[in-house]
Amino acid sequence: MNINLVIILFFLGHWWLSLFFHTAFLHRYGSHKMYTMSPFMEKVFYFLTWFFQGSSYLIPRAYAVMHRMHHEYSDTKEDPHSPVFFKDVMGMMKHTRLIYNDFVTGKRVPDAKFDGDIPVWNAMDKFGDFWLTRILWIGVYSLIYGYFIFGLGASPFWLFLLPVHYLMGPVQGAFVNWCGHKYGYVSYDNGDQSHNTEPWGIFLLGELYQNNHHMFPTSANFASKWYEIDPVYPVLWVLDKAGLIHLVKAPKPAA
Repeated sequence: MNINLVIILFFLGHWWLSLFFHTAFLHRYGSHKMYTMSPFMEKVFYFLTWFFQGSSYLIPRAYAVMHRMHHEYSDTKEDPHSPVFFKDVMGMMKHTRLIYNDFVTGKRVPDAKFDGDIPVWNAMDKFGDFWLTRILWIGVYSLIYGYFIFGLGASPFWLFLLPVHYLMGPVQGAFVNWCGHKYGYVSYDNGDQSHNTEPWGIFLLGELYQNNHHMFPTSANFASKWYEIDPVYPVLWVLDKAGLIHLVKAPKPAA
């Protein structure tokens, strides 16, 4: 197989697997409880979220609290990550990171209405958030690319992908939070700046249907119109039919 194709497939595999557990576990389960599952399956999803996010692992409780605040205060000064108040995406993400860190360290205590009914596995969080664990993941990604380049003769150009592997969660979050509240079309008047940013949604597994999601925040299907496709929902539907999870809300009808 062509080495360039191997690298592309490896990058896309990491991108989409990391993003799947981001949207399926951290977002749709941890933040919104769009489905339920057994304590054992919750641990499985928790572990796989850490495994595929790797060096950019996000602690579910801190993520969920921030995301619930985002819905409550969408595109107002209290929103943890609205692009409305920043000149560039880096400024927005720096602001978001400070709030996230405050929740992780306990420096900031969330309002009770944003906390509770969130998956918590303290041992996994302590291990996944440990600086040495993150460094080891960075080493793994670097060794893989080193093998591609020095072992299989790929172009050093591919090293430009490494920072994305290192910071995959924040990179994906930056795309969603910036583009999803600035660009695209609006199907519903939500009183905020949420948009459906298409046709790039496939690369963010439905997360860029921000306008739909803000209108129907408890729906496991982020697509709303007949021509919109949320690639994650069919996977959740299959898991539901297999008895591994239980979807709490039925998908809304297409408009």
